[in-house]
Amino acid sequence: MSGIVVTGISPGMGRRLGQQAREWLPALVVFALAIAAWEGAIAAFHIQQFLLPKPSDIVKSCWEQRHTLWPAGWYTFKEALGGFVIGSLAGMAAATLIGRFKTLGAALMPIAIAANAIPIIAFAPIFNQWFDPLSPNSKMAIAAVLCFLPVMVNTLRGLQSASPRQVELMRSYAASSFTIWRRVRVPTALPYVFTALKVASVLAMIGAVVGEYFGGSYDALGVLIRSKAQILDFTTAWAGILVASLLGIALYAAVVACERLVVRWAPEARDS
Repeated sequence: MSGIVVTGISPGMGRRLGQQAREWLPALVVFALAIAAWEGAIAAFHIQQFLLPKPSDIVKSCWEQRHTLWPAGWYTFKEALGGFVIGSLAGMAAATLIGRFKTLGAALMPIAIAANAIPIIAFAPIFNQWFDPLSPNSKMAIAAVLCFLPVMVNTLRGLQSASPRQVELMRSYAASSFTIWRRVRVPTALPYVFTALKVASVLAMIGAVVGEYFGGSYDALGVLIRSKAQILDFTTAWAGILVASLLGIALYAAVVACERLVVRWAPEARDS
């Protein structure tokens, strides 16, 4: 008779899970206390619904209006994802060029900083005029502008953080500049790149929603939040904000998962 094989969690995996649970526990406790204080303050001080709805009412509205909120959230999420991809790829390409050609970097860096210093509410109406306001292209452009500078700066710093000894060793083997870039500089820059991508994932969702406030399809989440607030349906408006937050967290989590797969050798990735 064949035996029954029992599989379990290895001691190392159990320790990692326990460590992650301990790291997440304080954040979960603070979150639960904040929600409880929010709910209790509304009941204790009789705060009006239009000023601040109860968290329980927001969650209830999110469920009851799910057939409207989640399709709108998915529409906005695709805009944010498009802007995230465009802005991140442009930032990495610009960092590569700036790192390779110092004169070009000195000319482009002030322009990039100046573009990101402009408030997003100033960009949104202009991009809506450049593109069709009902098209997602303008929102992608806004999200891309927000994502560009963090990715470019962090990627450039990562590319320039390569060990001079490793570079000299590769040159002693007659390695080309492209080989040095691929074998030394890119692996060194990856942790910096993923740090920037995590920041950009949040900024992309913000850019897409803010861009929709200045015009967009009726299927968009930002337009839905604005229209609900205008008719004083603040509970549904807050439910839309909750949906946007959850989708932003989902994009952030996807970047973290990719980081764990790609940068396994980094101490930060192993610890997480």
